[in-house]
Amino acid sequence: MPQHRERLAKWRRRTYEILEHGPVGDRAMRIVSRLLILLVLVNIAAVVLESVPRYRAAYGGVFTTIEIVSLVTFTLEYLLRIWAAAEHAPHRDLKPLHARLRYIASNDGLVDLVSVLPFWLAFAVPSELRIIMLFRIVRFLKLARYSPALRSLLEALYAERRALFGCVVIITGATLISAVFVHLAERGAQPDKFGTIPDAMWWSIVTLGTIGYGDIVPVTPLGKIVAAATILVGLAMFALPVGIIATAFSDQIHRRDFVVTWAMVARVPLFAGLDAVAVADIMRLLRAQTVDAGDVIVRRGDHAHSMYFVAAGEVDIALAGKHIRLGVGHFFGEIAVLRRARRSATVTATVRTNLLVLDATDFHVLMEEDPRIAARVHAVVRERIGREIVSPRGDIVAGELSGGAEEP
Repeated sequence: MPQHRERLAKWRRRTYEILEHGPVGDRAMRIVSRLLILLVLVNIAAVVLESVPRYRAAYGGVFTTIEIVSLVTFTLEYLLRIWAAAEHAPHRDLKPLHARLRYIASNDGLVDLVSVLPFWLAFAVPSELRIIMLFRIVRFLKLARYSPALRSLLEALYAERRALFGCVVIITGATLISAVFVHLAERGAQPDKFGTIPDAMWWSIVTLGTIGYGDIVPVTPLGKIVAAATILVGLAMFALPVGIIATAFSDQIHRRDFVVTWAMVARVPLFAGLDAVAVADIMRLLRAQTVDAGDVIVRRGDHAHSMYFVAAGEVDIALAGKHIRLGVGHFFGEIAVLRRARRSATVTATVRTNLLVLDATDFHVLMEEDPRIAARVHAVVRERIGREIVSPRGDIVAGELSGGAEEP
């Protein structure tokens, strides 16, 4: 029985890693994530095309097949996420039942539920109510789990919800005031269009939004003055939420990039234990470099002048007799920032890759300016360099390769 529970716990942990956040370079996680993203995109395309009568008549069977496959897949995914919710780091101190209830009530859990619920309800509701099938488009929100940009936008909207609500109140007030003034100015000349304030509100909303359909326009001099003022106010009113969202989204992207970069630097054994100020100083020296698939980043035997962090993409390290793949979050060449060694391996980009580069010269200058960093680095080198260099004169550390995926 204990062995059975241990095996079950291991499977649950592995399920969580595949569906959520597995180790860097986890091939199973990448495959499952990409298949789920592809299925979401196919679903969105099917929902859109199914609304066209001729496509629905010609490819109805294909749309039905897509929906059945999606239903089974997303339902299985939802159930597995519920089962593996106990492995989520913030919930590990909770009982499994409580952890699963937390997931069900979370934003991601609700999106996953709505992604499968409409189709199941379609079997139970009358045919005239099957318009709820259109709610399948909610599956688009599942992409937020895999898209940092979309998740950042949602987080920005949530973070600025109070400011955005304030904008809605201001725009509503401006709409009412504009509608009242244009109603007073135009009700005599155009009673069918501006005879009531609710009638005037349509013109006010369209004008404040600077759309101006032209279906309703003031004809009196006073009405034209009100219209000009409304247009000018609209430029300012609708710029407010746009500016708030743009600024918040930019802050979220920069914060995410900062956290990712911080984690990259802090996990390097050479820099482990440095305080926040020292890590921030190192981050300031990083520069970006982009390489295409097949480009050689460093060659075996070349003089080493920099170390590299993989920010996006993947690289292949060709060592004697084997190849190592390093993905996002990994690093190589850390000893190069300490001594002008020769490269002990050839490193090639397998896909288009974004790198963060730390030049040895810049780092030595930082060490000279900050004795704390110099003392920490030299202590680590004395402790590690004798037993972790793969090549006696090389610059690749064994600890760097421990998380990489080895190729046969």
